[in-house]
Amino acid sequence: MSLDKMSLEELCINTIRTLSMDAVQKANSGHPGTPMALAPVAFTLLDKFLRFNPKNPNWANRDRFVLSAGHASMLLYSMLHISGYDLSLEEIMRFRQWGSKTPGHPEYHLTPGVETTTGPLGQGAANSVGMAIAERWLASYFNRPGHEIVDYHIYAICGDGCMMEGVSAEAASLAGHLGLHKLIWIYDNNNITIEGNTALAFTEDVAARFMAYNWNVQRVSDANDTQLLSRALEIAKRQTDRPTLIIVDSHIAYGAPNKQDTSGAHGEPLGEEEIRLTKRRYGWPEEAKFLVPERVREFTDKCISRGAQLEAEWNERFEKYAKQYPDLAEQWHMMQEGRLPEGWDSDLPVFPPDPKGMASRDSSAKVLNAIAKKVPWFMGGSADLAPSTKTKIIGESSFQKENYSGRNIHFGVREHAMGAIINGMALSKLRPYGSSFLVFSDYARPTLRLSSLMELPVTYIFTHDSISVGEDGPTHQPVEHLASLRAIPGLIVLRPCDANEVTEAWRYIMQGKHQPVALILTRQAIPTFDRSKYASAAGLHKGAYILADCSGDPQVILIGTGSEVQWCIGAYERLTEEGIRVRVVSMPSWEIFEEQPESYKEEVLPSSCRARIAVEAGSSLGWRRYVGLEGSIIARRDFGASAPLPELLKHFGFTVDNVIAEVKALLSGTGATSGTRLLPNLPS
Repeated sequence: MSLDKMSLEELCINTIRTLSMDAVQKANSGHPGTPMALAPVAFTLLDKFLRFNPKNPNWANRDRFVLSAGHASMLLYSMLHISGYDLSLEEIMRFRQWGSKTPGHPEYHLTPGVETTTGPLGQGAANSVGMAIAERWLASYFNRPGHEIVDYHIYAICGDGCMMEGVSAEAASLAGHLGLHKLIWIYDNNNITIEGNTALAFTEDVAARFMAYNWNVQRVSDANDTQLLSRALEIAKRQTDRPTLIIVDSHIAYGAPNKQDTSGAHGEPLGEEEIRLTKRRYGWPEEAKFLVPERVREFTDKCISRGAQLEAEWNERFEKYAKQYPDLAEQWHMMQEGRLPEGWDSDLPVFPPDPKGMASRDSSAKVLNAIAKKVPWFMGGSADLAPSTKTKIIGESSFQKENYSGRNIHFGVREHAMGAIINGMALSKLRPYGSSFLVFSDYARPTLRLSSLMELPVTYIFTHDSISVGEDGPTHQPVEHLASLRAIPGLIVLRPCDANEVTEAWRYIMQGKHQPVALILTRQAIPTFDRSKYASAAGLHKGAYILADCSGDPQVILIGTGSEVQWCIGAYERLTEEGIRVRVVSMPSWEIFEEQPESYKEEVLPSSCRARIAVEAGSSLGWRRYVGLEGSIIARRDFGASAPLPELLKHFGFTVDNVIAEVKALLSGTGATSGTRLLPNLPS
């Protein structure tokens, strides 16, 4: 068949296929098989279902399309190119090359039209659940009779790997429970993984599983049957009480005479000869590379004009809405632009001095609720631990199938899905938070990493932050977790030392637009320091600050975070009485401190003072950066134990007496390594 005899649909489908093959071959790296198989699915979505404006990828009421099977990125890039997004053919030719807009896996912020960063399988699927939650809440909050400004669907393409990953199972279970009917997953059932046939490890009945999740399940027996797929999608869009899974049977590397239905087509180039033979089967010019026939531009023009019209119609509706509901319209603009309402922080609490104090999870609850009263799109919940993490928004209802206006989300015991879901909510312009115990941050780690990679303003609230969990024992006492979180590039870890630092931590969090934060809080009560005697908690905004100081140059600097700062202050008071010059530095955030000018870092931690002691009830890993080789670290190098808190603190050395003993040992020369060079403020 010649190109002239192909329908426009066939031309577009084969353009997607051949661009994908050519790009992977030129890069000598990538995954050609899935784009070849799913090109008809992609075209059907673009042509008949997705509502978008390629000239304004951020149009707020667009449908969302998520390629959860992110390794098949050339499918998405080819889609974006032929539908008129700002992704040139030159960028397609630079697939997987330095500085291109076509990296190996889709990256949010980098490529116009990419809704979320995907690649780790199942993450995009779970993100789409967050997007669907956001759509339902936004519609409930903003829409008014005759003025529906929020009305869009969320589509995701998932592969066999997505179906196997636990995060997608967690997210799908919650989506079914919540009846998120605007959510449509298309499952590419090609029966092939890297190791071979999926039957090697995956023989379950996926349809039955999703029916048990309360999903509408349909099957399309041939990915090339665009009419059958269209009917399935139309039925899915008519759902009113549950999400939809469309199982599409496909042939990986469709049309490749020697590679179709083989694992060899999954993650490596087809080879020049196989590409030539495949193009022959498609009726495509065999020697042509990166060919986009002129008639395909007809489809591109159609997408551009249709998108402009859709957005123009919506803008007209929004203008009428804004005239009738100006306050809501202004809130909509603030949310889209990442702005906060005027006076959002006017009711943030200031806590009086209190030697007994309160748990930082409790002070956080007070601050969180003060914010929630002023920022309507601030919402979240817990992985079944809200009574313990203190993260319930008082006076607000639960987000449920029969009440999408609720702001308290019950994620269930699903930490992994919770993280991916709040990422999806943040991608939809909400300000979400999710909470659990710090020891369970491991369950959500992949989502923390993606939050940072996408620079999303999400907040992870992790309580029960140390061995101070006490009787629950080492399974629930985090040790290595702070070091692990600090290792994630772009993630801000905040561990406030008292209630007023908690207030400042939340002030910092809410003012950020492009970074995730892990807020680390205590289960046990900690003192609220007298800020007329010690420095203002506003020093938190610089990551570390001098909380208490001496006259003249310090002989020793005590550096603490969170609940351990109290032991530093206690030691400071007693040592000062003995005439020892002590400085106490509260360091709630390494990351923020490292952003400060060198002059400020030198002011707080002068290189002239080699005697430094860090105190933190977690792993010692990383603290040499701040205490140098001659300093001391009071931390943990093993797991905790099950015992009452006072006994644990005494046994593990988290007492004023032990800090004082370390200071005197260090100053006497018996507690430090002599003859070594101090390395203050080491660069990242």
